[in-house]
Amino acid sequence: MERWGGMLRVLLSGPGWRGGTGSRAFSSWRRHLPQAGLSATELVNEWTAVFEKEGVPEARESSEYIVAHVLGAKTFQSLRPALRRQPLTPAQLRCIRELSGHRLRRLWHRHPPSYPLGRMPVQYILGEWDFQGLSLKMAPPVFIPRPETEELVEWVLEEVAPRPRAAEPQGGPLILEVGCGSGAISLSLLSHLPQSRAIAVDKGAAAVCLTRENAQRLRLQDRIHIVPLDVTSEGSWAHLLPWGPLDLIVSNPPYVFRQDMEQLAPEIRSYEDPAALDGGEKGMDIIERILALAPRLLKDSGSIFLEVDPRHPELVGGWLQSRPDLSLQLVAVRRDFCGRPRFLHVRRSGAPDGRPVDVQPGPLPAGAPG
Repeated sequence: MERWGGMLRVLLSGPGWRGGTGSRAFSSWRRHLPQAGLSATELVNEWTAVFEKEGVPEARESSEYIVAHVLGAKTFQSLRPALRRQPLTPAQLRCIRELSGHRLRRLWHRHPPSYPLGRMPVQYILGEWDFQGLSLKMAPPVFIPRPETEELVEWVLEEVAPRPRAAEPQGGPLILEVGCGSGAISLSLLSHLPQSRAIAVDKGAAAVCLTRENAQRLRLQDRIHIVPLDVTSEGSWAHLLPWGPLDLIVSNPPYVFRQDMEQLAPEIRSYEDPAALDGGEKGMDIIERILALAPRLLKDSGSIFLEVDPRHPELVGGWLQSRPDLSLQLVAVRRDFCGRPRFLHVRRSGAPDGRPVDVQPGPLPAGAPG
């Protein structure tokens, strides 16, 4: 109770939360609000109906996460059956009402009243989110890690974990995460590779602070260097050279095509940092920068793992062919759980036959693109 109560106070006291717990936020749908005496299951159903009426996407999932969070669980499914059936207390109902209000209302946060904001993502409402079994703090405008990025981490672990490293002084790989955001990628790799070390860079001050906080709460701060760094600045990567040649570069860079930015959901456009999404005209601006600078930092046969747009494997392959001086080869393309080519493995010095392998995590769903 104390944990979520404190989190609620933080959510409501930040700049832009005009009116605090204000009754005006609920004026348009007050008659639809769930009443006292409801169980958790009934409350989820009631709030799902409210969210659906107001056009909130993923209405049931949103209500389940909020109710579970207030009851001290990560997911609604993990609640004991008895806890799902018993009536909630007035304090719990109030907290659910306030958190659900953030999912519903349109706020004027850091923008003039003429600028309409979409509904707050549930990850920011809860203030935390699970990634690869780790509980990470979330706060706007830092990019929220997606399920696809968990697949990227899984692929890196499949490729890296089996490698023998007994001859290396540190016994594990040295990893660079470019655009660390919340630190999800580097911290999850550190947690699965006990002898590894990581360098996490981001140009956003909020992201650097959040990664540092997540590293401390996971007690991984001694194995990670967190560096404020803009990789587009000329010569900036010289700051990374003292840590020695890298085994891996891993990144979920900004890769949205500029023309597609306006098509993103209102929650994304309104709350997440556009610099973490906008990859330029063809979504390649930061991808090209990472690839151009990687040979200066990677060991021989070092690897780069990237999450990209499904249109990028062909673009990246063509770009690398036009830059033989980099000695980089696209060696594998992996599909996400929807069957889309989403992840790239690029290796320094190239592959024996020079052709990328199409790596699939399992059988493609019916109708998935080949």
